[in-house]
Amino acid sequence: MISILFICHGNICRSPMAEFILKDLVQKQNQADSFFISSAATSTEEIWNGIGNPVYPPAKAKLAEHGIGCEGKRAVQLTRADYARYDFLIGMDSANIRNMGRILGGDPEGKIYKLLSFAGLEQDISDPWYSGDFDRAYRDIELGCKALLEYLARNGRKS
Repeated sequence: MISILFICHGNICRSPMAEFILKDLVQKQNQADSFFISSAATSTEEIWNGIGNPVYPPAKAKLAEHGIGCEGKRAVQLTRADYARYDFLIGMDSANIRNMGRILGGDPEGKIYKLLSFAGLEQDISDPWYSGDFDRAYRDIELGCKALLEYLARNGRKS
């Protein structure tokens, strides 16, 4: 089983979008049993008294436009223990990557990636919380998730 954790700042927009887009893609390919996919935040801003906020309504609506549900998802924070639990820890932007390295204590096994790097792009996925552009975020995340699946088909579990 390949385990993938998507990470963004708050775990209410980009990383849950990536989690549920990839879950949808692997389900459509009848490969859901081969994956464990989740998402987390680098911050605690969306977690109050140990309870995470749900997916941000515009992100949830954008997923729903594509027939993808995300019911029950609540924000959680990335922990150092996640490094051992996941094969791939995938951030949405350069700030996420920096914060992931700090929280995880580095990347000795080469598990940390930026999502669009799988598509041959080093650009960040813009945070729609600030930009308001959920269409662009969805397109970029979908591009990255499809490229990730192609990468895994070529290379298997590890890089």
